[in-house]
Amino acid sequence: MHDAIVSPLAAWEGFYVIIGSSAAALTGLQFVVMALVAEQERAGGHGEIDAFGTPTVVHFCAVLLLAAIVTAPWQALPNAGLALGAAGLAGLAYSAIVLRRARRQAGYKPVFEDWLWHTILPFTAYGILAMAAMFLSRGPEPALFWVGAAALLLLFVGIHNAWDTVTYIAIDLRQRDKPPPQSP
Repeated sequence: MHDAIVSPLAAWEGFYVIIGSSAAALTGLQFVVMALVAEQERAGGHGEIDAFGTPTVVHFCAVLLLAAIVTAPWQALPNAGLALGAAGLAGLAYSAIVLRRARRQAGYKPVFEDWLWHTILPFTAYGILAMAAMFLSRGPEPALFWVGAAALLLLFVGIHNAWDTVTYIAIDLRQRDKPPPQSP
């Protein structure tokens, strides 16, 4: 019976080694992004960082956690489902907190793309994760594909949001700080 439990999870080991190590490396790179933010004269305050910077690290860490959960040596598949479900529910709660923080911060006015990538897509990924966890024991094969999709979505959300932050700092803030060109 143990082999029947292990085999659906074991098939995903390579996938989670790749995305888990990617998430861990990208978490470290997010610290570089925060160092760039700190160097800006017009750097955002805690409200902006809590709404737009910290969630990126949380999403990368969530992917790392999912990789650890799926590759752990579970004795029973429902236990893995409980861990995945708890991660999904925690992510849904955190997404609600991020939404509240994004609405309350005053240093930056989010546009639709910001709402999509910082609130809607993470909420969707964590919702998919919570739903997939509920079905893991009944149908592990499709449920594990949904867990993988949620993890990959969170990884892409983190990559997009880190890139968006860097381009905002490198282009938008610097353009705003440049004096206007003088006419001859």
